[in-house]
Amino acid sequence: MKLLDKLIIKDFLKTYLFVVLMLILIVLVLDFTEKNDAYIRNNVPTPEILKYMFNYGLYLNNLLTPITVFISVIFITSKMAGRTEIIAILSSGVSFLRMLVPFMFSAFLISIVSFFLNGWILPVATAGVSEFKVKHLDDKRDFNQQNIHIKVAPETYAYLSRYYTSGNTGYNFTLEHIENGELLSKLSADRIVWDTTKMAWNVRNWRLRELRDMHEEWSTGDAMDTVLSITPDDFDLPKNHHETLTLPKLTDQIRVLEERGADNISFYKIEKYVRYMSPFAAIILTFIGVIVSSKKTRGGSGFKIALGFLLAFVYIILFLLTRTFAEAGTSYPVFSVWIPNLIFATMGLVLYKTVPR
Repeated sequence: MKLLDKLIIKDFLKTYLFVVLMLILIVLVLDFTEKNDAYIRNNVPTPEILKYMFNYGLYLNNLLTPITVFISVIFITSKMAGRTEIIAILSSGVSFLRMLVPFMFSAFLISIVSFFLNGWILPVATAGVSEFKVKHLDDKRDFNQQNIHIKVAPETYAYLSRYYTSGNTGYNFTLEHIENGELLSKLSADRIVWDTTKMAWNVRNWRLRELRDMHEEWSTGDAMDTVLSITPDDFDLPKNHHETLTLPKLTDQIRVLEERGADNISFYKIEKYVRYMSPFAAIILTFIGVIVSSKKTRGGSGFKIALGFLLAFVYIILFLLTRTFAEAGTSYPVFSVWIPNLIFATMGLVLYKTVPR
């Protein structure tokens, strides 16, 4: 079986790479056609367009992995079944599980590559795509933000009516310390400015109100440095910031948000769960793909490939739905994220009873 293992692994990986490249090229051509007018209108340099397409291609590779793996498995297996090779292998005394070894080994290699792409390379590519859109495709961010609420510590909340990223300046600033639903102190200021030399915030024309048991204490001043667990970068984060962080930086960001007691920490945690979950999709879908296409049928491989597309799209849609539910605040986000893999793994075990013996 060693020679056959090598042939299967070679055909699997070769088909996988071919399918990946073809699908990515098709999407990139369509994307270029759609954005070509914007490229011309904004005089976008060709090297930057090529860099954007490369980064977008990496993003597409991650998105299309379930489809490409499933189609590759079905194509290879149905071709072997059509030539009665699977019947010959099983008739020689080789078990179905032993025949699965080269397929699962190939899927494992793809999963390892997918994990490193998700953890370290894809976030950089995603950040590059976002920056390109902001810079060249009229997808400008609103640099003058209004009505900003930030939880800077577990029991401390900051509010700004307006913030201008160009000057790192906020207006109508308040900082409230609340414990057990009771206001203990409130710092108000007409303006708050980031001091680049001290790397700290400076409040201007400030007023501090402190509640002491049965009385209040007031103090005022023209300027005062204050230490907050936020920086100007926290006011200029893209909507998909959690997707642009490498795995180590994502872990650090979760730790910082936990120290603050921030409310948006769930998006970062779910992103981390997804990065550990998604590589297993290649292994599960490979297992199902071999089972589905191992029987020889009169219709050939066309129907099986169509079925592969359908099941892969169902997996992607299910993954997007469960992730949305997890981000909406479900009680068990880890379980929600893993639902697609659990459902398809169960489906694979049920289908395994139908394989030829």
